[in-house]
Order: sequence, then C-alpha cells, then structure tokens
Amino acid sequence: MRAQSSSSSGALSPLFLRLLAAVALMTASACVFPGVAALAEDAPPYSQAQDVVYGEVHGTGLLMDVFTPRAATNGLAIIDVASGAWHSDRSKIRDHTLAQMYPIYCARGYTVFAVRPGSKTRYTIADMDSNLKTGIRFVKEHASQYHIDPERLGLTGASAGGHLATLAALTATPSKPDAKKAKDRIGTSVKAVAVFFPPTDLAEWETGKPSDAQLLRSLLYLPGAAPADMEEIMKAARAASPLYHVVKTDVPFFLIHGNADSVVPLSHSQRFVDAMKKEGNSAELQIKEAGGHAWLTIPEEVRAMAKWFDEKLGNTMPRSAP
Repeated sequence: MRAQSSSSSGALSPLFLRLLAAVALMTASACVFPGVAALAEDAPPYSQAQDVVYGEVHGTGLLMDVFTPRAATNGLAIIDVASGAWHSDRSKIRDHTLAQMYPIYCARGYTVFAVRPGSKTRYTIADMDSNLKTGIRFVKEHASQYHIDPERLGLTGASAGGHLATLAALTATPSKPDAKKAKDRIGTSVKAVAVFFPPTDLAEWETGKPSDAQLLRSLLYLPGAAPADMEEIMKAARAASPLYHVVKTDVPFFLIHGNADSVVPLSHSQRFVDAMKKEGNSAELQIKEAGGHAWLTIPEEVRAMAKWFDEKLGNTMPRSAP
C-alpha cells in the first residue's frame, strides 16, 4: 500500500486542522454548556496535586496531575492520558475537568492520575508511548503512597489520548523482578481500558484510503528525520496503530464513539472492536447517535465509563454526587 506524498511540506494537513478544530470545540463547550462549567467552578470532590514529576527524558521532566478524593477512597486508580491531537499541554487537563471526568471518578472513590505524555512538537508517537508507560510504572511504584492497588488500574483517554491508552495496553511490558534496570522490574499492564473516539489505524485513516503522508511524518518522526520511502513510513504507521497489535488478551476494552465524527471516523472503533472479538477478547462499542468528535452532554458517557470501570475493577464503594 503506497500513499501519495503531500504537495506542501510547510502547510498543515486538512486532517490535522480538523483535529485542532475538534480540540478547540471541546474547549469552547464549557462556554456554551453552563452545567459543565458550573460544576468545575464548584468545590470539587478532590484535591489536585499539579505537575507531579513522574519521569525524565533528556533532562526534561515528565508531568502528571494527581486527583485524590476528599472523601473515602476505594483503593483503585484511573490513569487518564491527557492528550488531544497528540498535544498534552495543561489545557487538556482543563478540558477533562470541564467534561466532569475527575469529579465523576473521584466521587466514586477513584484516585486519578492525569498523565501528560508529551506533544508532537517534541516527541514522536513512539516517545509518547514510552512516556505513558513510564507514567504507568510510576503509579505502580508509588501505589502504597497513594493507597491504591497496582494490579487493578484503569486506563482512559479521548481521541489521541484514547489512541495512546489503547496502544500502551496492547503493547504492555511484563514485570521482570530480576531485571538490572529498575524501570524494567515493573510491568506496564493495566486491568481495564475505556476510551473515547480513538484513532486505531494511523495507516488507513479513512477505510480504503492511505493516510495523509504529511500527518504521518509529523507524528512518527522528529522534524527532518522522516525517510523518503513511503513504504517505510506506512510500516511505522502500522506499528503505532492499536489495530495491528490486537492479540489474545484478558484486558477488557470499552469504546464510545459518535456516528457523526468527522475527525476520527467511527470505523476506527468498529474495526478495532471487530478485530478484538475475532481474537475472543472482551470489547464493547457504544455508539453516540449524532455524536461528533466530542459533544456537549459527554459527562453522561463519562458516567457510563465510570460504571463500567466499577464492574471491571471491582469498585464496591457507594458513589456520591456528581
């Protein structure tokens, strides 16, 4: 399969512009949906520790925010991959707050770790995947400090965050207690994964059509490092795509995707779930009628995910509002 190269290396691809527009829409939703914004302004059911350093790459710290329930905790944790359009600036955490993600999970007793895996301006997808796994190891290593069970972690994310969460779960590294390097002693497996509208096939964004070459170069390589051979680029795209890593797994997946998504087509989730079921895996897809790339009532679906995590992770603690 061979893709056509972009006619202009300097201009942003139409697909990437749509991704950026979708992120802007999610941010603007808080302004036009007062219920979400009002909840975010009320006293939240958690305490928030900002910019916790979970790792280091070339002398630069990798950051996460930790949301701890103010009331009783259930001993469980959710790792949220805070990334949109493969950017993980602080606005992504704000967007997830406005979507009620942290209030909803913390009200049910979960401790939430909002991991920022890096942005495409400095990191490739392979780098982001490695950074996310560093974050998972950090959470497990500090489980006693946060009073959580390291063997019952949930992993979530939306859009690019959903892609990275799904990829990390399917390519998890096992624990090696006798490994020489400390980072290799702790595995990166999780117990359950629930994501919103994730890109699962970077090589074929729209069914039957090779992905935009410029977008792939920007995601898979640092500036100036992309090879000229498109076959090599497509091979790298498949390696970075969850769809091509589907194997038999005990980890259940839950996906929510709108059938009016013009940024990440619904087919990404449909094809992924089909592939998972062919392997005999547990995978569910909930389709949001008329849902685009995010929607104003998305807190309802966040609650559905929280309920799903309750079942898969074994949360028996009664929830409080919201």
